[in-house]
Amino acid sequence: MSVFNIFLCVMMGVALIVFISLYFVEAGYGMLVSPRWGKLINNKVAWFIMEVPVFVAMVVLWACSPHKFVTVPLIFFLIFELHYFQRVFIFPFLMKGKSKMPIGIMLMGVCFNCLNAVMQGYWIFYESFYVNYSAFGLHYTDIEWLYSPMFVIGVLIFFAGFATNLHSDYIIRHLRKDPTDTKHYLPKGGMFNHVTSANYCGELMEWLGFAVMTWSLAGLVFFIWTFANLVPRSNTLYHKYQKEFADEMKGKKLKRVIPFIY
Repeated sequence: MSVFNIFLCVMMGVALIVFISLYFVEAGYGMLVSPRWGKLINNKVAWFIMEVPVFVAMVVLWACSPHKFVTVPLIFFLIFELHYFQRVFIFPFLMKGKSKMPIGIMLMGVCFNCLNAVMQGYWIFYESFYVNYSAFGLHYTDIEWLYSPMFVIGVLIFFAGFATNLHSDYIIRHLRKDPTDTKHYLPKGGMFNHVTSANYCGELMEWLGFAVMTWSLAGLVFFIWTFANLVPRSNTLYHKYQKEFADEMKGKKLKRVIPFIY
């Protein structure tokens, strides 16, 4: 087993620990913000600092690769960076209010994003060239992969998730009509008609789609990490909503993060 694959296996093991831990410990940001995780800093600044390393690191890995203009890896790279361009240069600056994030949460995000850049960037621009893409007994050349069922299905899932994420963030940003309002509201509309954490549902769809389109262990590990982080958090938020909005949620068949399932 290569050093890279050992690294991916270790990351999967850590993800399992994180998944279990987050059912007992609240990650204190967003609605659950808590000073237990360190000094509170401006949310916009924290989001930018937390997300920019993965965007920049992927660009560096791409620039240093001798395969930077090979079609399929380049498309993987552009799709990946589309998400993080929005997360780094658009999402933080659309935030309203004066919310905060603990510096400890921000630093953990920076750490994971750097590791994830290594996972995805190294696979896309270096490791994948030593592996023949194959699935269901079929072998694909570089361009042929764009017509494979894995790529097509993965892209469709990714962009459905991307759209869900953007729309859900829009709904959340517009819950408060007055800038001085600090109350919480139950999100409604779009995927929020089915789950209480529609934005997380969208993100899960994105990275599931990315794992399918790349057909890689690195992509799968990223999805597992996303699942390990967001599913327990969605459970915590679900119970918080049940307490705060008991009357509104009564009679609704809302799930936490996966429509009709969980």
